This record gives sequence, structure tokens and C-alpha cells, in this order.
Amino acid sequence: MISEAQFQNELQLIISNAIREDVGAGDFSSLACIPASARGKAKLLVKDEGIIAGVAFAKMIFEYVDADLKIETFINDGATVKRGDVVFHVSGSSQSILKA
Repeated sequence: MISEAQFQNELQLIISNAIREDVGAGDFSSLACIPASARGKAKLLVKDEGIIAGVAFAKMIFEYVDADLKIETFINDGATVKRGDVVFHVSGSSQSILKA
């Protein structure tokens, strides 16, 4: 069994490796089409009923990509959800939201 600190470190490694593999040197589509100053907002919209999972991990990803992104959580991990529920909103740099 690993400690909580080691577990958190492993999660950070997963995130950094995923971003490096997916984005590489940059999200060129966003960089080419969206001004660096553009601000935006996105939401996680539930499309079917079930139990939500991954909210805390998603927040870690947004924080890793851009600590200035603001996340407003409405539904936490483990909660029952149905079609149409909004789990969270994230707002800030449009480029950062798309990168995450």
C-alpha cells in the first residue's frame, strides 16, 4: 500500500504524462484560432444516468494546466446523476480550458 502523498504524486505523474503526450509542444489548433486573451466557460453536462466519477481528478487536471482557472462544482464524485445534470463549470483562459 502506498501513502497518500505517494498516491498524489502518482496522479500528478499521470496528468503530466498525459498532457505531454496529448498536447506536446502546444495545442496548435487553439493557438492558431483563439486569441491568448480570450476568456471562456465550459460545463460538464451529464448525458445519461449513473454515478459520477472523476470530478476530483478533472479538477487536478485543470489546476495542472492553469492554476487561474476557476471551477465551480455542483455534483461531487459518487453522486447519482441523470441526463441534463451539470457537474461543474470551469472558466478562465479559453486556450487553457481546451488544453485541459
